[in-house]
Amino acid sequence: MVTVSIVIPAKNEAENIETLLDGIDAACAAHGDYEVIVVDDGSDDDTAGVVNRRMDSHPNLRLLRHDRSGGQSAAVHSGVLAASGSIVCTLDGDGQNPPEELPKLFAPLLAEGSDAIGIVAGQRVGRQDTVSKKLASRFANAIRSWALKDGTRDTGCGLKAFRRDGFLRLPFFNHMHRYLPALFARDGWQVAHVDVSHRPRGAGRSNYSNLQRGFVGMIDLVGVMWLLRRRKLARPTEAAAKKG
Repeated sequence: MVTVSIVIPAKNEAENIETLLDGIDAACAAHGDYEVIVVDDGSDDDTAGVVNRRMDSHPNLRLLRHDRSGGQSAAVHSGVLAASGSIVCTLDGDGQNPPEELPKLFAPLLAEGSDAIGIVAGQRVGRQDTVSKKLASRFANAIRSWALKDGTRDTGCGLKAFRRDGFLRLPFFNHMHRYLPALFARDGWQVAHVDVSHRPRGAGRSNYSNLQRGFVGMIDLVGVMWLLRRRKLARPTEAAAKKG
C-alpha cells in the first residue's frame, strides 16, 4: 500500500525531469512504498513524453496533464487529489530542490506520536539563485512573516510534506502553495520546519519573473490575512449515546 505520494508540478521541464525522477528513486527506494505523480501543467515541450516513456519501466510513476497552464498551485492541487498516499511531498520540477532531502520531510509525519503535525516545510539554505531573485524573495518573506506570524522563514521553498486530508480541507486559490504553513496553522495543525539544500537550475528558465511574483504576492497576502481572520473557531466533539 502506498504511504507517500510525491507530487511534481512541471511546466516545460523536459530537460530536467528524468534526472529529477532518477534522484527521487535513489532517495526513496529504502523508505517503503511510494508513488510519484508528475503534473504536466500545459507544457509545450516533451515533458509529458519523457515521463510517459519512463512509465513502462517504473510502475509507481503516474502522469497527469492539464489542458492549459493553471500555475503551480493548481498543479499541486490536481496531484494531491489524485494521490493514493496519506502523506504528500512536493518539489519543483526544475531540479533545484534536491530529491535526497525528501526523507527529511516525510519522516516526521510518519513518526509515532506525530498526529498533531500537519505540514513539514523545507527552508532553503545556500540558495543557488540570482542576486535579484534572492533579494526579492527575502523581502517578500519578511513582509509575509510580519503579516501572518506563521514562523516560516522561506515559504516559497517547493520542498514540503503534508497530510493529504488536511490539505484537501484548505480553501483553494491560485498561489496558495506559498502560504501552506499559515493555512495549516489556521486549521489547528502544528507546523514543523527543516533546513534543506538548493541547487542551480539544470536547464531552461523560470516561468515567472520577480515582478510577477511580487504583484500577485501582495494581493494574495491580503486574501490570506482575511482567511486567517475568518477561520472557524468552534471545534466539534461527538457525544456518546447514553446507555440504559
